[in-house]
Amino acid sequence: MKIFKLAAAAATGLALLAGTAMADDKPKVGLIMKSLANEFFQNMMAGAEAHQEMRSDYELLAVGMQNETDFESQINAVENFITQGVDAIVVAPADSRAMVRPLKKAMEAGIVVVNFDVALDENAKKQQGIELAFVGPDNRGGAKLAGDALGKKLGEGGKVVIIEGNPGADNANQRRMGFEDSVAEYKLDLLDSRTAHWETEEANTVFSNMLTAHPDIQGVMAANDSMAIGVVKALESAGRTDIMVVGFDNIPAVSPMIEDGRMLATVDQFGTDMAANAIDLALEVVGGGDELKGWVKTPIELVAAQ
Repeated sequence: MKIFKLAAAAATGLALLAGTAMADDKPKVGLIMKSLANEFFQNMMAGAEAHQEMRSDYELLAVGMQNETDFESQINAVENFITQGVDAIVVAPADSRAMVRPLKKAMEAGIVVVNFDVALDENAKKQQGIELAFVGPDNRGGAKLAGDALGKKLGEGGKVVIIEGNPGADNANQRRMGFEDSVAEYKLDLLDSRTAHWETEEANTVFSNMLTAHPDIQGVMAANDSMAIGVVKALESAGRTDIMVVGFDNIPAVSPMIEDGRMLATVDQFGTDMAANAIDLALEVVGGGDELKGWVKTPIELVAAQ
C-alpha cells in the first residue's frame, strides 16, 4: 500500500465539459464524477480543470450526474467515452456494482481505467474477471475519526443517530461501519441509522423524522457534509442547539458551521486534488508505466474548531 502525494491544484470554475481545442496527439482522459449538485464534486471538477491547465499535455473530458441516484448517466458516459476512443477513464462510481460491467467493456476496448474516490465492489470485479486498483481514502478510518470526536464529547451512553449515504456505494458502507466502530468503542447508544442518499434535502427530512421519534438525540453522524447541512437546517428549524453534528468531506460551506459550533467536526479527504491525482496515475499508465495494483491510499484529516 503506498501513499499518494497530493498534486497542487487551484480552484477554477465549474463546467460539465472541460477541455479546449488541442493537438490530436495528446491523450484524452474521460473523467466521470458523481452529482455536480454536491459542492464536493464541484470542487473536484475545479481541481481537475486547473490540473489540465497546469499540465496542458492531455485533453480533459469531464461529466457528472444530475443527482446522487442518476446511475444511468455514468453508464452512458462510459459508453460515450468508448465511442470517442479516449485513452483513459477516471471514475468515481455512484454504484459500486453497477459500474463494473461497463468499465470492463472499456478495458476490453484498450482504455486505461482508474477507479478513484469510491471503490468498485470486489465480488463484482471477480465475477467479471477483472482486477482494478482503487485510488482513494480510508473511508472507514475517516468516518471513525469524526465518530471518535463525537464519542469523546458525549461519553458513554451518548444517544446518536447515523445518516447514511447511498447504500449501493462502497464508501457509504465503509463510512457507516466507521461510525459504528466509534459507537462500539465509546459505548454510545445508537438510536437509528437511515440513508439519505447523500442529499441535503432528503437528510433534512430523514433527520426531522428521527428527531420527532427520538427527541433525546445528542449527536448525529452524517456520512457526508451535504447531508450534515440538511441536519443542521433541521436543527435550526426545530430550535435545537444542543445536538452535535459531524460530517465528512470538508466542503467550504461547513467551515462557518464548525467555527460557530453548529457542527462539531468533519473529515477532509482533499477532494479538490483527488481527481487530479487519479488523472496523473492514469497518464503514467497510458505513457507505458506499470498498471496500478491494490489500494493507492490518499490522505484524510479531521477538521474541528481551533
